Amino acid sequence: MAQRDALAAAEAPQARRPGLRERKKRQTAERIWRAAVDLFVERGFDKVSVAEIAEAADVSKMTVFNYFGTKEDLVLGPMEEHVADAADAVRGRAPGESAVDALRRQLLGAIAERSPAVGLSDDQRSLRTLRLVLETPVLLKRAHDFHLRGQTLLADVLAEEIDEPVLAHVAAAQLIAVRNAVCSDAMRRRMAGEPLEAIAADAERHARAAFDLLEKGLSEFAVKA
Repeated sequence: MAQRDALAAAEAPQARRPGLRERKKRQTAERIWRAAVDLFVERGFDKVSVAEIAEAADVSKMTVFNYFGTKEDLVLGPMEEHVADAADAVRGRAPGESAVDALRRQLLGAIAERSPAVGLSDDQRSLRTLRLVLETPVLLKRAHDFHLRGQTLLADVLAEEIDEPVLAHVAAAQLIAVRNAVCSDAMRRRMAGEPLEAIAADAERHARAAFDLLEKGLSEFAVKA
């Protein structure tokens, strides 16, 4: 996360670079997040207090809550940043581009970047965080809620265009299902220790095939002989 922020700042025009205050806020947030994840992984999510996290990050307990509203946010805050990704991709697509094409482009781009958001990362802390989420029921439920929110946001964008809320929700569910299936497979295989590049190659292949299937419809899929 810090490396991505630094790279983005270096490539941005001078006027758009974050100021000193913003950089310090990001550094503080990341220090708190790192301290929290390390403690949760070491001792378990339920056995670590916010006060202990504050002490490890060398900040006050109030500062922790200023940056992260709940204890769950200390783990899932980075995930929440991506809740609106699908809706944003569809809302911002070019004239003449379909929703399928927009989400295909977005997912393939994230795979090409080896983004942690789609389960593709060699960063050990990101991998430990993923395992922590999968092994902690309250965090897993919260992650599931994020997926549902993302689907609802996408449906809302589609409904604004086609004025058919039911069909918008049907389409959103199918579009989000492609992303979730590809990402879930990548995350499962990363947790099993499979090589990143092999997983990424399969993720790209699966994404292309799944969006092609969605684009063509399911009328000829799994026809019983």
